[in-house]
Amino acid sequence: MTRTCFFRYLFVLLNSISIASSAQTKIPTQSQVSKLTFEAKKKLKEGDFEKSLILSRLGLQQAILIKDDNLIANCYNTIASNYDEFSEYDKAIYFYKKGLSYAEKTTNDTLKNRVNNNLGNMFFFEKKQYKIGIEYYEKSIAYSSKIADTSQIIFTKINVAWAYFDINQYKAGFPHLEFANKYFDKYGDKSFNVVLNMLNGMYYGNQGDNKKADFFFLKAIALGNKSNEKADLSYSHQEYSKFLLKNGNYKEAYKNLALYNTITDEFDDQEKLKKAKTAGIDLELDEYKREINRIESEKELQAQGLKKSKIIVALFILVLFVLLLLLYLLYKNVSFKKKANTKLTIANTNLIIAKEIAEEASLLKSQFVSTISHELRTPLYGVIGITNMLLDEYKDLAKSPHLSSLKFSARYLLSLVNDILQINKIEENRVVLECLTFNVGDEIEMIKNSLSFLAQNNKNEIELRIDPKIPEYLIGDKLRFSQIIMNLLSNALKFTQNGKVIISADLIKIDLEMNFIEFKIKDTGVGIAIEDQEKIFDKFVQVGRNDSDYQGTGLGLSIVKRLLLLFNSTIAIESELGVGTTFIFTIAFEHNAEKTNEIIKNIQVDLSESAVFKVLVVEDNKINQLVTKKIMEKSHYKCSVVDDGFAALELLEKEQFDIILMDINMPLMNGFETTRKIRLQNISTPIVALTAFDKEEITEEAISSGMNDIIIKPFEPSKLFKIINALILKTKNAG
Repeated sequence: MTRTCFFRYLFVLLNSISIASSAQTKIPTQSQVSKLTFEAKKKLKEGDFEKSLILSRLGLQQAILIKDDNLIANCYNTIASNYDEFSEYDKAIYFYKKGLSYAEKTTNDTLKNRVNNNLGNMFFFEKKQYKIGIEYYEKSIAYSSKIADTSQIIFTKINVAWAYFDINQYKAGFPHLEFANKYFDKYGDKSFNVVLNMLNGMYYGNQGDNKKADFFFLKAIALGNKSNEKADLSYSHQEYSKFLLKNGNYKEAYKNLALYNTITDEFDDQEKLKKAKTAGIDLELDEYKREINRIESEKELQAQGLKKSKIIVALFILVLFVLLLLLYLLYKNVSFKKKANTKLTIANTNLIIAKEIAEEASLLKSQFVSTISHELRTPLYGVIGITNMLLDEYKDLAKSPHLSSLKFSARYLLSLVNDILQINKIEENRVVLECLTFNVGDEIEMIKNSLSFLAQNNKNEIELRIDPKIPEYLIGDKLRFSQIIMNLLSNALKFTQNGKVIISADLIKIDLEMNFIEFKIKDTGVGIAIEDQEKIFDKFVQVGRNDSDYQGTGLGLSIVKRLLLLFNSTIAIESELGVGTTFIFTIAFEHNAEKTNEIIKNIQVDLSESAVFKVLVVEDNKINQLVTKKIMEKSHYKCSVVDDGFAALELLEKEQFDIILMDINMPLMNGFETTRKIRLQNISTPIVALTAFDKEEITEEAISSGMNDIIIKPFEPSKLFKIINALILKTKNAG
């Protein structure tokens, strides 16, 4: 049995089995169809056109079945490329256009770019319809620019320049050639080097610069002889022949024309060996069948329409017959409509009220989240602060598992509060990414150290693999990046026992100043079932749990997914039950030495630790007073504490302070009003809000009242000292 017959027999057999068992066959998944389209493209590259068409046909049938426009467009593009290979250009154009019609229904700009470029090649190089070809090229360039694919832009620019030159519009084509010349060495595909030099020869020949033209033509021919680009070499001989003929060098012109004919004949002979003109018959029959089915469906609809028209005519006659009866009942109908309109008015009023209630509920939700986070953070500040005080004062308690558990529980509760507040801010579009300079490896190392308690508790090992090619300093929102890594790493540690968690960061692409880094968090834990892998990124979702599992809130992965959207990124998951899980995502961070230095210069340097400063703490909560005072005095600050704003104003009339730490939510007079009154007395002492409120909620009012900065409780003492020392330094320098 020949290879061709075997594949046809195999396809018919598979098709028959598919039809016979269609009632039992499951609808194919997107990944299954994607695998088919990938194999079809692979066979096309290998020159196995017949098998490529068979696989494309099967993939197209399944893609249409699951109604996936992206996969349908990919299948049509592969089919058209097959016909292009054995010079069935009209069929190639037909299938390219079919592919484009489906690609335009998707958001896949790479696919749209590819199909438009292919159509440009067809109309320009094969059909000689230059204007249409250039229009497709320009669309391809637009999509390439949108996705920042510089290599594809250069390739299309070369084609556009060639198109204009071929119709003697050198002025229009030169900007495209100039672009290709400028960026080719850095981004261009070296296989297009022959064509680029040929186009330069054509341009300078047209401009009358024969020396440059001759140089580029000879360079193109030399490169063509060294490479396998025989078609481009033949074109170079042809264009060089025209140039020589124009300048009266008939002998050399004839030689180059003869070389063009020799290479073209040889190339055509090789191409003819690849023609498989009967390879796509089954596929074309499928397309005709779909078209026939469409026509039959239209005919059936027309027949149904005609039948309905007859029924309508009969009904119209019946309506005329009962018209008098309807007129008789008109009065009652009018009365009924009045009642219905009254009910509708009431319903509309109720809908308006319901809308207002919903909007009020949304506002109340935001207020509730803000209030509850404040009310929880205030006692948590005391719990964490007193725990740290116990550890400092009683060193023998440092190894106490009870105290460690207390500290961990407090931090976990704080993390829960922050998660709820974070998800609320993201949903209300109140999160804006910041630009800070940071080191990826250092950030991940700090997160690893902060989760060492959880790792030790589950007897897990954490391994870091940081690509040395990643620049030392990058620019981006390191806080949100750290949140992503923190959530994924803690999630991996929770569901892994006696195992290993590997965090890797690899530089996969550099585009101008943007460094695309792929992060992977891989564990050897329990794994996630396939049917649950889409659900885990929803809020409050926990899958595959039992009573002994770590429960959590189900917010971590939801926050990760939403934060990655802010970075214009997505997250992928690979998991197998009992083997482990890997989360994969890519973030582009900027690398710019000048910007990095500027950011570092703007970071204030702390004052000497030996300096002693006077601090006024305005706080109504006794526990928080104790914690804050202890933190300040431990670092050798001289600290005074008052219970409310009135006491603060009275004390400031008698004493001067270097810094004021102001609570916001106080009885009698809140922190904002107290700050305004301090500023009205021409006191310029820096004031830092020390509050449990979310920073974004109070920033505007804090600035307008005269505050200099905001610290959210609970806080890291080092962060507080850094801010207040910078403010003191700035005030003293200004003085």
